[in-house]
Amino acid sequence: MNVRIILVALAATALLGCKAKDEGEKEPAAVVNAQTVVVSAQAFTETFDAIGNVVPRAGHVATLSAPAAGRVGSVVVTTGQTVQAGQILVELDQAPFESALRAAEAAVAAADRANERQQRLANEGIVPRKDAESAAAEAAAKHADLINAQRSASLSIIKAPISGVVTRMNATIGASVDPSQPLVEVADPTSLDVLLNATPSDAGRTRPGAKVTLSAGSTATGEPLGVGSVADVSATIDSAARGVAIRVQVPTTRRPLKIGETVFGAVAVGTRANAIVIPNDALVPDGEKFKVFVVDEKGIAHEREVTVGGKNENGTEISEGLTVGERIVTQGAYAVSDSAKVAPLTAPPGQPAEEDEKKGAPDAKVAAKDEDSTKQTGKAAPTKAAPPAAAPKGKP
Repeated sequence: MNVRIILVALAATALLGCKAKDEGEKEPAAVVNAQTVVVSAQAFTETFDAIGNVVPRAGHVATLSAPAAGRVGSVVVTTGQTVQAGQILVELDQAPFESALRAAEAAVAAADRANERQQRLANEGIVPRKDAESAAAEAAAKHADLINAQRSASLSIIKAPISGVVTRMNATIGASVDPSQPLVEVADPTSLDVLLNATPSDAGRTRPGAKVTLSAGSTATGEPLGVGSVADVSATIDSAARGVAIRVQVPTTRRPLKIGETVFGAVAVGTRANAIVIPNDALVPDGEKFKVFVVDEKGIAHEREVTVGGKNENGTEISEGLTVGERIVTQGAYAVSDSAKVAPLTAPPGQPAEEDEKKGAPDAKVAAKDEDSTKQTGKAAPTKAAPPAAAPKGKP
């Protein structure tokens, strides 16, 4: 009888031991280091990003070409050179223009004499009046040809119509040119605009006067240039860029802009006073949707789908899925999984930070030093005796 009781007790003990072992081998919940923040309501300005370049303002740029077919005689300036209004830029070969001018002057003189004769004969009744009218019309035509010849001769010496910088020079000495070929472009560097290329949907949300934050380069992290405003939005789509041009005027910039410079712009399209805004790094893509990780009072992260209302460089607006006062994961959100335990990246006040732990505590440094001494001498380093305990009060 006693043997049976002992066997049953041993079996029960073994069963409990196996159960405890199984429970001890159960993996604990994953712990992830991440930063968190409490969701709050704040003002939010929705923006969209666009890339463009600096262009001369309409009315402050001139494109010049030859007045007639000819040949380049001399090139006086080069690209990038500053010029004044009236300064000579390019001279065409003058021989053809001077010859045409002399021929036009001779034709005018002959037509005037013929017209004078026909008018006298008509007044005397010798020739019909219609012959006198034809002679007068011919003389007027020759005078018009003379004006055109004088104009061509004058324009064959190409001069700057405005003060500015030569932004394009296509003239080469000895090359043949015609009126359809632009030779020189001059622009006023003090009157420049930024021309952004936006999608049709973004352009449809943009209104004249909207604020635009500009940066140098093709990203928002470039050199800050200043804040401009939308002057106008094109009504057509550029067939080459497949976008809509948005012209931005910038009254002042941190440095002078350069024509052709690439510029990044964040265009403001709407402001909401009380919006739920979270840091951009808290938003985790999930296919075509987005999610965040909400941390409960026990530090457990819970995956939650959210709807994005708008976005800018400072944060993301959440229109659905979050409420004010909830705590979410920000930095480190991509490493978090559902039901994971979230631990703060930095230690709470009063506790050693991760950087201190990496440096090592003083006791740990002493222990390492003693261990090195032991390896070198073969003797154990002396240990410091513990301070004597204080005697009880009232006893010797």
